[in-house]
Amino acid sequence: MLWRRNLFAPLAALALALTASAGAGTAAAATDTTVVAAASPTASPTASAADDFGAPGPYATAVEVGAITTLYYPRDIADSDRRHPVIVWGNGTGGVPLVYRDLMLHWASQGFVVAAANTPMSNLGISMRASIDMLTGRNADRGSIFFDRVDLEHIGASGHSQGGAAAIVVGSDPRIDTILPIQPGPLANINAVRVPALLLAGQRDSIVFPALVKAFYNAADHIPALYGEVRGADHFTVVGDPGPFAAPTTAWFRAQLMGDRTAGAQFFGPGCGICTDTATWSDVRRNSLALSVPAATP
Repeated sequence: MLWRRNLFAPLAALALALTASAGAGTAAAATDTTVVAAASPTASPTASAADDFGAPGPYATAVEVGAITTLYYPRDIADSDRRHPVIVWGNGTGGVPLVYRDLMLHWASQGFVVAAANTPMSNLGISMRASIDMLTGRNADRGSIFFDRVDLEHIGASGHSQGGAAAIVVGSDPRIDTILPIQPGPLANINAVRVPALLLAGQRDSIVFPALVKAFYNAADHIPALYGEVRGADHFTVVGDPGPFAAPTTAWFRAQLMGDRTAGAQFFGPGCGICTDTATWSDVRRNSLALSVPAATP
């Protein structure tokens, strides 16, 4: 399809550019199957206000690159006093997790285990489901740093472009609790999804037009669904530095997977933070089921 052909070259070029510069601030050690990289520490827990979801979270982060999945997670997860919710991620056509590294690390700094499928063709969601299987095994393995530290009862699915469509596809998996497709491609059926959805579009996206994302939103009348159109964003605003996508995606997952009431107020209830933030959003819509969700209990 035309949108896939248009997307492949820019994402591939960006991946190569980021690969060339990825060594700064990281240390990597390779084995036969895995590369483990420790990322630079994030801000301290007191460095940002609790409701500044675009600021770095309290956790230093680490990266583990496997054959099927790249994991971004709190570096000291083995010593954590809590279990950490999971976000599974799908890349855009021709993309790899490195393209979205800043967003993945941001979520990890907020306390999530992010399992990004390594495939550049993620639409079927096979690798994303495999990531959940892998983390289930690691969580049960007493020799793993993830042993009993992964919250498998709270899992979200997200992705960009073709990966956004994959997030919708994976949203039918009973293990998934919420979906957050970013500029999703058209090859998905949201009617099979049974969990809350935040669908994000870019106002100036000329590859996945906002109308295509609105079509998913309009079809999602059986679940609490929100549509957010990021003002001025094109199809590649989210790659590299995620800019305006960092805060709302973090707030959504904190609300849905961590029960964060302050985060929930960004989307639900009469005060709905994103509904009045016209600097960030050119269009925000909430369906009747989303309107019935109180801010305190997203």
